[in-house]
Amino acid sequence: MGEKRAALIVGAGDATGGAIARRFAREGYAAVCTRRELSRLQPLLEQIRDEGGEAHGFGSDARVEEQVVSLFETIERDIAPLDVLVFNIGANVNFPIRDTTERVYRKVWEMAALSGFLAGREAARVMVPRGRGTIIFTGATASIRGGSGFSAFAGAKFALRALAQSMARELGPQGVHVAHSIIDGAIDTEWIAKNFPQRHALKDQDGILNPDHIADAYWLLHSQPRDAWTHELDLRPWMEKMA
Repeated sequence: MGEKRAALIVGAGDATGGAIARRFAREGYAAVCTRRELSRLQPLLEQIRDEGGEAHGFGSDARVEEQVVSLFETIERDIAPLDVLVFNIGANVNFPIRDTTERVYRKVWEMAALSGFLAGREAARVMVPRGRGTIIFTGATASIRGGSGFSAFAGAKFALRALAQSMARELGPQGVHVAHSIIDGAIDTEWIAKNFPQRHALKDQDGILNPDHIADAYWLLHSQPRDAWTHELDLRPWMEKMA
């Protein structure tokens, strides 16, 4: 890879985000991981370092503009030029429309849409002058289809998808690859195992998504030559219905 470069994973949780951070660290990137609570990042950071990678953790609220701006300034100044941004905040909630409060709707929008805009804008500001970079937004089934009880989540994810489309058309000609992934299916996490044991049992049949395989797909997106960039990638288990 030559010069040292950084990959920022906003929302580096215990499953998908962590797997993506580990994948890019194995490729020689300085993995920069964020969550609102820094202490919850420690196991991931230690795992990356134990595997010989470089990892940096920050407690940062992606909804707060000042914190996002400061985070990008710190990465550029103290770590390495930012080459990859993966925005991986979920914000999945389910409420009947009559029970959805203004606070819930606003919070979900801030987490999944506003914070994506802030991170994407700051990434563009450092990547465009260099004429390179990759920005990947993690979407969901709700990015393209609003289900019953998912008014807040679908509204935010629809907005994030529109943001990704707009940024791709603006930044692609300037050398920055913007992609949006649709994760359509259950992911192998402790939460799925606890709350949906029958669904988790499909793991033995490759019936739920493996976070490491999602991470491989994200690395593939970043590695694509610019004459064949993918903008939207749909990831689903082989047995998932495409309703």
